[in-house]
Amino acid sequence: MTNDNNDRHYNDRPGVLTFADHEIIKPVNTLAKAIARVSLPDDDPVARAEAAMEQLSSEFADWMVKECDRLDAARASIRQHGFNKATTAELFHSAHDLKGDAATFGYPLTTPVANSLCMLLEHSPKHDRIPLLLIDQHVDAVRAIVREYGRPDIEQVAGALTMRLTEVAQDFLIRENRHRPGYLDGLFDAPRAAVGD
Repeated sequence: MTNDNNDRHYNDRPGVLTFADHEIIKPVNTLAKAIARVSLPDDDPVARAEAAMEQLSSEFADWMVKECDRLDAARASIRQHGFNKATTAELFHSAHDLKGDAATFGYPLTTPVANSLCMLLEHSPKHDRIPLLLIDQHVDAVRAIVREYGRPDIEQVAGALTMRLTEVAQDFLIRENRHRPGYLDGLFDAPRAAVGD
């Protein structure tokens, strides 16, 4: 009997598998009949997925601009209404979605800046203590990197910008969490020295 026949037999009828010290009761798998098994000789699901992504790639730049607009709108809402549950959540989710989508859309250099903004929001004990200038700098950095992505030196520019923003955000988090020893342990790639007031 082939494995396929074993599977079919196993799925069509209930059964009991008996072992020396226990038995396993196998119920009928009624969902097995709902699965269509298709086997094409030249089918490559990875190639199909890559082809689908290639078809969508012409849309990626527009989608990235929309993600930037959403991030900018979330920043503007905080400037207008202050930090509250809704405005903070929208800014965090905008940055988080951008962080996740940027590489897929072909803009991986924006991911570290979006990640820094997410960390700032996630690990600040009091959001209203986050300087709005620091929020602005993160949002503007993401937008600038996307806008200037065609520059030949974009990797150096984005790298320097990201490093400085990340350092400032980490210094802020260390200072704001100094009353919670160990809270930030393992959060940063490289250990950071304590920051004075």
